[in-house]
Amino acid sequence: MLLPQEIIRAKRDGKELTEEQIQFFVDGITDGNFNDAQVGSMAMAIFQKGMETDEIVHFTKAMMHSGTVLSWPELDRPIVDKHSTGGVGDKVSFMLAAIVSACGAYVPMIAGRGLGHTGGTVDKLEAIAGFNTQPTIPEFKGLVKELGMAIIGQTSDLAPSDKRLYGIRDVTATVESIPLITASILSKKLASGLDALTMDVKVGNGAMMQDMAGATALAQSIANVANGAGVKTEAIITDMNQVLGDSAGNAIEILETVDYLTGKYREPRLHAIVVRLAQSMLINTKLAISEADALVKINKVLDSGDAADLFSKMMAAMGGPSDLLENPWRSMQQADCIKDIVAPCDGYLAASDTRKIGLVIVEMGGGRTANGQDIDHTVGIDKVIPVGTKVNKGDVIARMHARDEAQAEHATKQYLAALTFSDQQPEALPEIYKVVS
Repeated sequence: MLLPQEIIRAKRDGKELTEEQIQFFVDGITDGNFNDAQVGSMAMAIFQKGMETDEIVHFTKAMMHSGTVLSWPELDRPIVDKHSTGGVGDKVSFMLAAIVSACGAYVPMIAGRGLGHTGGTVDKLEAIAGFNTQPTIPEFKGLVKELGMAIIGQTSDLAPSDKRLYGIRDVTATVESIPLITASILSKKLASGLDALTMDVKVGNGAMMQDMAGATALAQSIANVANGAGVKTEAIITDMNQVLGDSAGNAIEILETVDYLTGKYREPRLHAIVVRLAQSMLINTKLAISEADALVKINKVLDSGDAADLFSKMMAAMGGPSDLLENPWRSMQQADCIKDIVAPCDGYLAASDTRKIGLVIVEMGGGRTANGQDIDHTVGIDKVIPVGTKVNKGDVIARMHARDEAQAEHATKQYLAALTFSDQQPEALPEIYKVVS
């Protein structure tokens, strides 16, 4: 029977939904016939009972076709995108879009907002005064054709069912579901008209998938569904057991992006992941014949400034400043209170509870605790030292960006509680774990 409560009941009881039932659910998300409570209940039922591959395929296609599906007959070069399952300090999309586009691909990137404890690409862009994350579809297509790249948020035209579901998942503890993640990511990506997709599947204590079994299952689910839909897809499992790069927070991650693209500073772990994902994107679009060939091309566009120049042009074309690279703080607000965080003892930074660090930023206002909530783009943490660093008591190990002294003091205590120090140097964690095709 096609009633919202009966479809929720069927999934709650572990039954496999038919294509008709899934289409009814997606239509209900889109047209409002499922209210927020029902959508949240259905998300929880899927989270708890899972979906078979056929259900995920039907779910993905239904969400993809809930809005406009793009095509690019006017473009004469490969169309490729990257998507991350989300992490703390993950600003990789900005670097990748600029690098890969400068190497000759078109990158129409449709990005999301923060989910749970993880930051969102769109939220970070909105830290920049004037930047328009929601151009019309014709404007988006024009930007991609003219520049080779554009990064936007979901519009009402593209996978609108996912846009609503995404916001509800964020506040109902249903983020970490493999069927929901797969359908959410691929409904947007398949609607973008891609030739190829590279997935960055994070694993570790700051990721949605905290162990290799879960990360591998998600990577395989995405690869299976996307390749089955005709988009050449590779999933790369990368580490999220510490902040990626040396910053976490909206405006300060844009600053780190500027420093990376201009060559002022490239944190080694962040750089290793950016390079490996860029290699995948270039090889799978046949713009490079090998990892070595791709590396030469990546270094060329970074060293020449071509990638940085392209990012700057996108900023100006999408309503942002023309001088972001030269003067980033002219168009972004800094926190009112910036305080050093110092090591409480001698030893090595042995581990970080990265999810807790993400939640510190959410509690400060840098993320959401309710659907549609405004966020504070200024708060966060930077100058973060990597796990394995030897410190002396009193050494600066990070900086807290807060609204006021009281918030800085409280957040600093929480941040330090998320760290573990040891007399022994910990074993180094790899940046890349495995590739799933």
